[in-house]
Formats: sequence, structure tokens, C-alpha cells
Amino acid sequence: MEERSLHLVIVGHVDHGKSTLVGRLLFDTGSLPPEKLEDIKRVCESMGKELEFAYVMDNLEEERTKGITIDIAHTFFMTRKRRYVIIDAPGHKEFLKNMISGTSQAEAALLLVDISRGIQDQTLRHCHILSLLGIKQVAVLVNKMDLADYSESSFKEVEAGIGSVLASLNIKPSYIIPLSASKGENVAKRTEKLNWYSGPTVLEALDSFSTLRVEEKGLRFPVQDIYSFDGHDIAVGRVEAGSLKKGQEVFVLPQKSKSKIVEIKKFLEGDITEAPTGDCVGILTEGAKLKRGQILTDEIKSEITDKIRANIFWMVDKDYKLGIPVTFKCATQEVKGRIEKIHRRFDPASVSIVENNASIIKPAEIAEVDIKLDAPVTVDKFSDVPELGRFVLEHAGYPVAGGIII
Repeated sequence: MEERSLHLVIVGHVDHGKSTLVGRLLFDTGSLPPEKLEDIKRVCESMGKELEFAYVMDNLEEERTKGITIDIAHTFFMTRKRRYVIIDAPGHKEFLKNMISGTSQAEAALLLVDISRGIQDQTLRHCHILSLLGIKQVAVLVNKMDLADYSESSFKEVEAGIGSVLASLNIKPSYIIPLSASKGENVAKRTEKLNWYSGPTVLEALDSFSTLRVEEKGLRFPVQDIYSFDGHDIAVGRVEAGSLKKGQEVFVLPQKSKSKIVEIKKFLEGDITEAPTGDCVGILTEGAKLKRGQILTDEIKSEITDKIRANIFWMVDKDYKLGIPVTFKCATQEVKGRIEKIHRRFDPASVSIVENNASIIKPAEIAEVDIKLDAPVTVDKFSDVPELGRFVLEHAGYPVAGGIII
């Protein structure tokens, strides 16, 4: 089994079957605890309903009452190949802010379309979100095939429509799969009712996706702080990509100065020769004097720049006007600046672009922007090294926007 988990987001119009699919995935892979299954049965019986797998995810009383998914929920299941972290994203537009926060962690996506309802407004919105976040591994699941009597022609019609929408957004789906999540058909097991379909099941499709192996990339070690101990300065931080080795020569960015790793220290551990991705360690170096916000790397492949092109989601109730100062925070870097250009902005609830070459960003809008900083920072594309490709913008000490570097 692979060591790394794959982070997966599930999106689609409300009532197209997201929560049911998650419940079915957990059940079919044996990842659903027996006590949870009994709890679901009890709740469904009390409501006079048959067993509904949607309640695996929709376990808030308000969700059960209204039949909608409100919050971002994280859960896990395993196949023989790997472990999956599922991010179940809400579909209602009032929860779109949460959905974007959840999707920004994902390496792949499942997009559900109800065969009986076809492509809806929220389907289009979610396609735009996946495009903006640069998620390339996408499988479209045409759900509720039982309601269409497993019709191949009905499936082909939806397949052509959603394929066209995704193509317009430069997304080529890896698979378009017919299934019935409620009946478990084509999720983990095939069914004769869909014998005209020769592609993979949902689980087979997921297992074909690749994980982002940041541990195989070059070193990225953002310096979080400096502590003085026994007359030495110890730099502490987390290895975000690659590995840190004792005796290693490193570059200190953005200055491009050089340093050498003399010692690697970890709480309650002895002499350490190497720290892999994910390790939080202290290091003793010789050469350039380190400070918070610097990035140590064994190669200069990151971008060193004072101008950032990014997609941002404006999170607060006040408009942003060009020129208002912001603070850019990425990993441990913190630099003042301002949004210099708003290339385009759109309201996710209306799908289409609201304005090109805009001068303001309104609440809950997404915008493609250029950010001009007062000093250079070290960044990567979000798709390459996520921790150095995502950021927060603050104003007056409060977060106002989140974004990814494109």
C-alpha cells in the first residue's frame, strides 16, 4: 500500500448524491465502523426511512432535518492501493465559501451529475471552481442511473454535455462513469444492468489517480523561528517538500545566499542525519544568518518575485478597492503589498464573469489578480508545492482573502 493518502473532493448540485456516494464508498471498502452503521439504521428507522448511506456524512441534526450538507466533512477509506481523505463539499451557494476552502486541499475531484436532472447551475459553478483551483484529476460520475432505466443513450447525452462544459474550462475528465450510488452499482462492483459500459468502477478510477509526491521534490524548509540555545542559534520549521540532510549545502531564499546544515535536532531524539517531508525540526547551520520567513532549498527552482498572479476568494463583507494595503502570508513569509490589477472577477453563484479589468472585488467573489509586494518572496505553483502555493491576505490584522498561486 502507498504511504501517501490522496485528498479527494466531491462536488455536484444539491441532491445529486454526494453524501450517498461517500457512505457507499465507506461501506463497500469496509471502512464504516459497526457502531456508525447501527446509529444510521437507528436514525433512519426513527424517521420512517429505509437505510440511507447519506447519513454517514450528514450526521448533524440540522442536516438530517433539511436533507442538505452544511459543513465541510472529512472522512477516510482505504483500498488495497492507498488511503483516501474525502472532502465532502457543500453544494448550496451560501456554503460556497466553505466549499472553496475544502477544495483547495484536494488533489483530485469527483463531480456528480444526476442522470434524471442533468447539468444544473451548481454543476457549472463547481466546474468553474475546479478550473480556478487547477485540479486536473477529475472523474465525472453520472449518478442515479436506475432512475433512467440504465439507458445508454441518456448517459451519452449527459456525457457529451458535461464533456463540453469541462473542455471550455481546459479540464479533460479522466473518466465519465455511469453508476447508482444508492444501489452500489459501479461504485465498487460492476452490474449487468450497465453491461454496455466497459470503463472502470469508481474505486478503480480513484486508484488510477496519482498522489502529489512532494517528498520526491526538492527541499523546501520555511524558517518559522530562531531560538538561542547553549550559545547557538537554532532555526526551527517544518520540512514541506523533499528532505533535510545533515551536512547538506543549501540555498537561503529569497536572498540566494548559502548555508550548511551542521546539526538536525528533534525533541527527545538523539543525533538525526535526515528529516523527511512533514518533520518539524530544529537545525544548526553555518554560513548565512537565518531569520523567520526565509526558505531553505537544495535547488533554486522556486519563483523569487515581488509580483504574484493568483486566484483569490474574497471572504469579508466589505468591498476591496484597488490600492488598499494588504499583508501577504505564505508559509512563514509575511510581506506587505496591495492588489495591483484585477484581471477579472466573477460571482460563483452566477458562473459568468462579472467584470474584466475591475477596480473592486465584492464579498464572496472570486478574482484573478496581480499582487504587488514591497519585497520579494519565495513561491511555487500550488500544483507543485501546495504549502508554498497557497496564501492568505490580511488587512488591519484580519484575514480578508485566501488564494492559490497560478
